[in-house]
This record gives sequence, C-alpha cells and structure tokens, in this order.
Amino acid sequence: MASETENPNRRDFLTVAATSWVAVGAAATLWPLIQQMNPDASTQALASVEVDLSPVKEGQAITVMWRGKPVFVRNRTKAEIEQANKVPVTDLIDRYARNDAIAETAAASDQNRVKKDHENWLVMVGICTHLGCIPKGQALGDNKGDYGGWFCPCHGSHYDTAGRIRKGPAPENFKVPTYQFVSDTKIKIG
Repeated sequence: MASETENPNRRDFLTVAATSWVAVGAAATLWPLIQQMNPDASTQALASVEVDLSPVKEGQAITVMWRGKPVFVRNRTKAEIEQANKVPVTDLIDRYARNDAIAETAAASDQNRVKKDHENWLVMVGICTHLGCIPKGQALGDNKGDYGGWFCPCHGSHYDTAGRIRKGPAPENFKVPTYQFVSDTKIKIG
C-alpha cells in the first residue's frame, strides 16, 4: 500500500490567511468595546490627590476632597497625640484601626492610624460612620466633643484625637485611606 505525503497547496495557504485576517478583524472590532469599559480621564484624576501640608500649623486641620468625600487632615499637637496614646484599645467601642494600608484586624491604637515618623499628621475620611454626616471639629472654634476630636451634631457621636469613636451611635472609627508622604510637606491620598 502506498502512502501519500501531504503537500501544502494553495487552498491550505488561503485557509490559514483567511483565518488570520478574521482573527485580526475580530480583535480590531473588540478593542474599542473593551477599551470603553475603562474609567475616563476625569475619574482617574480623582483616584488620587496630592495635598500640600506646609500651610497647616500645629493644632490646625484642613479638609480636602478625594473621590467625592471629605478627608480630614489634622496636624495634631503633642498633647493630642499623648491623649490618643493613653487610651487602652479595650476601652474603645470599635477596636479595629480601619486603616486601608494595614490588616483589617489591626488594633485601633494611635500608631495603627498614622504613619510612622509622621505621628502628628492624622488623615481620615471625614464622614460619620453612623449615617454619613460631616462631623464638626475641623475649625478652631468648632465643638470637638467630649474627647477633643470631632463631634457629629446629627446624632451625638464623639470621636477622639485619633478619629476613634468613643461615645454615641456611630459603630466604627473614621476610615483611614491609603496615603503616602511624597515629601515632608506633601502627601498623596489614594
């Protein structure tokens, strides 16, 4: 019995070429459909924000907007830091740090809510964790509550100088977003 060897011919070449062109055409057609699902430039611009801290003096606070939310940035005094460090975690309503940069189960100590070597700077999303109100305490004349931090007049939640809930209906501490120091006087949130 004689065996036939397969020789590529013109028909095989046309089949491979046509299949290749179909694949390229499908990719060219699908690319814009997939690309349109990515966030637009204005959304990406809101993903992070840089904040100049140089005008914020000790004891002062500023509010910046990030992803449509107010972020409280406070340059805490030594007394505020000492007051926050004295509080045992066992005395807190919410014992978790709520810091996006560390483990979910990290304790709500003051050290877990700030950056090392920048303990005076406290950065938090400034929304009350009860019903989403904006607490008072950023301005120098504001009522800072019973613990010297922030007070939500809507339902009476009191936060301490580390942004931890101490009294009232709020169930959680203020959330600490991911941020980093770009320089000694500038942070990047997000």
